[in-house]
Amino acid sequence: MSKQEDNFSSEPTKSELEILQVIWQNGPSTVRFVNDTLNEQKRPVQYTSTLKLMQIMAEKKMLHRDESSMKHVYSAAMGEQPTKGALLDKFVDTMFNGSASSLMMQLLGNKKTSQAEIQEIKELLNKLDKS
Repeated sequence: MSKQEDNFSSEPTKSELEILQVIWQNGPSTVRFVNDTLNEQKRPVQYTSTLKLMQIMAEKKMLHRDESSMKHVYSAAMGEQPTKGALLDKFVDTMFNGSASSLMMQLLGNKKTSQAEIQEIKELLNKLDKS
């Protein structure tokens, strides 16, 4: 198990990831802000459901809760890149037997990749080749 996986004690659910995405993109936020953002960007979500889930996430140490003011403000306790990296590692291990190249071939074969994206991929591969 990698060091990254050791720090990844509680895997976020889909709903928890949606909340983390809002906080990662916007910084520390109130439940009202997170709930309003989810309603605008994802799907209708009841305020009480968002509140309960964020309280559970704080208990699971996925979020920090600042209770110093009337409105509690939540911030991410999980870093965006380590979390996404651990989830991606698990996905690649489970779905592609650990082969990142198999994942890339599947992605490029399934989606219409723009010339700009292809150029970015080439530049990344060149950087990796030089290191």
